[in-house]
Amino acid sequence: MIPTKIPVTVLTGFLGAGKTTLLNRILTENHGRKIAVIENEFGEIGIDQALVVNAEEEIFEMNNGCICCTVRGDLIRILGNLLKRRDRFDQILIETTGLADPGPVAQTFFVDDEVRDRFALDGIVTLIDAAHVGLHIDDSRECAEQIAFADLIVLNKTDLVAPAELDRIEGRIRGMNAMAQVRRAVNAGVPIADVLDIGGFDLDRALATKPTFLEPEYPFEWAGTMLLAPGDVILLADGPDPTMGVLLLPLGDAEQAHDAGPLDRAVRAWAERATPRLPGEALDAGSGPHRLELATPGAKRFPLLVVAGRFGVYTQHLPDEFALVLPRATESARELVAAHVHDGDVTSVGIHLEQPVDQDKLNKWMGKLLRESGADIFRMKGIIDVRGLANRFVFQGVHMLFDGREDRPWGASRRASDLVFIGRGLDRAELERGFRACAA
Repeated sequence: MIPTKIPVTVLTGFLGAGKTTLLNRILTENHGRKIAVIENEFGEIGIDQALVVNAEEEIFEMNNGCICCTVRGDLIRILGNLLKRRDRFDQILIETTGLADPGPVAQTFFVDDEVRDRFALDGIVTLIDAAHVGLHIDDSRECAEQIAFADLIVLNKTDLVAPAELDRIEGRIRGMNAMAQVRRAVNAGVPIADVLDIGGFDLDRALATKPTFLEPEYPFEWAGTMLLAPGDVILLADGPDPTMGVLLLPLGDAEQAHDAGPLDRAVRAWAERATPRLPGEALDAGSGPHRLELATPGAKRFPLLVVAGRFGVYTQHLPDEFALVLPRATESARELVAAHVHDGDVTSVGIHLEQPVDQDKLNKWMGKLLRESGADIFRMKGIIDVRGLANRFVFQGVHMLFDGREDRPWGASRRASDLVFIGRGLDRAELERGFRACAA
């Protein structure tokens, strides 16, 4: 008998903690379940799905930035698509990027009526890299949030840490979250039943950790209601960001932009792919968000493509940050609680190379890179076309630890190399030069 609500497990953990390793175990072990997987990446090139082993499970990839920043719209959309093929899976597994705060992901299952009625959050599983957690636990809010919200903590890579240090790390983790179960593991080797049958997310503990847990967060900071007419324009000056997201949403006669209904529609519309707009290009209403390109200095003018009527205007930043001038006075306006912003120094660099790579050159470059910059490279992963190898060469790394090996044959897929780095203060030009110099 199909249960009334579909169980959902959220798999989280800082970069390199072993989430993909555990995911591959879940997808390949004989547990008799059909699992739909939702993956999210923080990076310019999406390769995580290619690193997941061949499996019959449904895999949906969210590659539109961090899952926590666009969570409600993207997640609701994908969950809705999954409901259309309900007979093909028993439960859902969401793997977040290593830079995600799992709180907004969990929040979606409580604050959205449709999701709450059809899905049940079974639990949050957090993987911890025992060898490197000390580098991030004090200066990364995401790392601390992942521990605090966990129902199960998998203390992974215990073979790389001395027993006394392992006890100290576990004590620190239990001090941050005394209610979660802790399992020590090597290569994410924990019983699958422990991961998939937690029995329910602890909402009371989530509220104790974050009293505002059930207050929605939004991907925009400001909402205003106004009458618009053809020919209207908005003006912006220079601001703190080279881009700015804007959404124009048609409203009913009695609706205000900050009412629950319009806010929910705006969140879902914001999850659509943004259309880039240069100064002078029109912003059409009801077509999803626009990404205003603001790199040119000075005043910037954007005409509005609208029919006369009432609209909600939603902006990624507060209007005064860009000296935003709207064409008419607002009926009402409200500042909103925006989703969290990542450490601005933490970025990703994705590199694509069509030519085969020389393995000796790659090894020398990678060794030098890790010796000199390994402390700032939180995570790296890649699928490489090595000259002379019939199979894909797959590697993953965390700080100065590196593991590379031959993988499955290329098959029908086109041979090429994709490489992703995530870290602090990355030098894009230098990384691209170094990798391209490894071409055979």
